[in-house]
Amino acid sequence: MSEKQPAGIPMDTRTRPVMPPTLGHVDPTALWQEIVNGACGCNDPLVKGLLATGIRNHASFRCALAALIGRKLGDRSVADDALAELVSEVFDADPDIVSAAAADLVAIRERDPATANYVTPFLFFKGYHAVQSYRVAHWLWHNNRSYLALHLQSRCSELFAVDIHPAAKLGRRILLDHGTGIVIGETSVLEDDVSLLQGVTLGGTGKNVGDRHPKVRRGVLIGAGAKILGNIEIGEGAKVGAGSIVLESVPPYTTVVGNPARIVGTRHSSLPAFTMDQMLPPIDYII
Repeated sequence: MSEKQPAGIPMDTRTRPVMPPTLGHVDPTALWQEIVNGACGCNDPLVKGLLATGIRNHASFRCALAALIGRKLGDRSVADDALAELVSEVFDADPDIVSAAAADLVAIRERDPATANYVTPFLFFKGYHAVQSYRVAHWLWHNNRSYLALHLQSRCSELFAVDIHPAAKLGRRILLDHGTGIVIGETSVLEDDVSLLQGVTLGGTGKNVGDRHPKVRRGVLIGAGAKILGNIEIGEGAKVGAGSIVLESVPPYTTVVGNPARIVGTRHSSLPAFTMDQMLPPIDYII
């Protein structure tokens, strides 16, 4: 039986895209067992308590994630245990949030060469924590609890230096690598399998109201410090170079760099978010 080509990906007989396993379903139960096994392998007496509180004391991925968000974002306004209970209620109302969180975690391990296990990103990666906190805030935003959603957004901004408006739309398998300085505006859209590095802004261009932020399609890689402004589209499989200022839509499977950003090199056929390859493509012209 021949392999089915995913919709929207151009076929190139020389460079056929390799689809990672997270394109399928991730079983949170199996993932949690692997996380627990990883935590049990650490014998450092100074972190045993941390691993117990964060992992071993919990019966499931869902419970541990709720406790983690509560512990990270809790403050005098909303206590840790009350926030953890709220997050559990959100997970009960929408179990797909837990499935998306599991897929995000697997995507980090696949794409980040500094990640050798699942324990590390689950406990320590603020980009991951910010996305999962956003997912809870997004549910609250759409269920008439906007002030609480904005409180979680504010706490994420304070603690993680990641500012994601709860009304933004994020898909699955999202990687915020390092996370620091990422801003995602209210009407932004990030489809599945997007990777962003630190300092990325998905912003507006002024005081316009309504739909005013970028739409980032599947498999896009956005380099460190890139600024993408306005209601423009970054096409599927596109790559935005570090430090670029993007003010116009980017066609699918192309690379843009510079200020203002311009297309460079030849069109590619893979999804750069999977490989995290930030090099320029082959140049098809000489100046």
